[in-house]
Amino acid sequence: MTQGRSESASDDEEAGLNLGLVRANTWRRYRLGVMGGTFDPIHHGHLVAASEVAARFDLDEVVFVPTGVPWQKAGRRVSKGEDRYLMTVVATASNPRFTVSRVDIDRKGNTYTVDTLKDIRRERGGNLDLYFITGADALASILTWRGASELFDLAHFVGVTRPGVNLGQRDFSHLPSDKVTFLEVPALAISSTECRNRVAERLPLWYLVPDGVVQYVAKRGLYDANDGDVLVLDEPVDERGYTTGTDEPGSDGSNS
Repeated sequence: MTQGRSESASDDEEAGLNLGLVRANTWRRYRLGVMGGTFDPIHHGHLVAASEVAARFDLDEVVFVPTGVPWQKAGRRVSKGEDRYLMTVVATASNPRFTVSRVDIDRKGNTYTVDTLKDIRRERGGNLDLYFITGADALASILTWRGASELFDLAHFVGVTRPGVNLGQRDFSHLPSDKVTFLEVPALAISSTECRNRVAERLPLWYLVPDGVVQYVAKRGLYDANDGDVLVLDEPVDERGYTTGTDEPGSDGSNS
């Protein structure tokens, strides 16, 4: 007759297995990607870049952070933060590793990368490593950004670029090599500017952005020539360090 294991022994064994799983899952610090951008609208280029960086660095999560008051040229029309936030939520909903944060759109005043990273750390706690995702060219001027002396203590910076893009004219020698990585991501010829222009010209947006974003844009009437639900920044602002480097990830790190 086979003797069965006692209930207490079974419980102890299960507890040991659970403890082992916990230990296996906590042997390293949590890795969080941070992707800032205007996301006006968010498109598949943003999502592919985030996915590629997540795979390369084995990130546990990528949090998308729509800018509050983004860097602009005079007169640029920008959809309100709530619309850009909700489009980003819709676009990322199907990926369990993607989340969206309101830290920038809920903060008053201009949006700076250093504030974004500090707020994310404050929200999530200290036991994590941050990977800030931006356009590769944007990193050439990172030492001019607000709070530059703190940036590399707050995060590792990932500069994404498209295959074949020549960064040779940019000088990155001043950047700490252990805090900056450049990564080629698949080329998707999509820009937020193109998406806005297509809507204004009554051209389809399908397959350039996630389906839910197409529907949201149509429902809200965004990017129509008569769209009044936008912000217009009347004065030119040259504020370095805005989290706008990934509005067109992998290109020149500029906003569009």
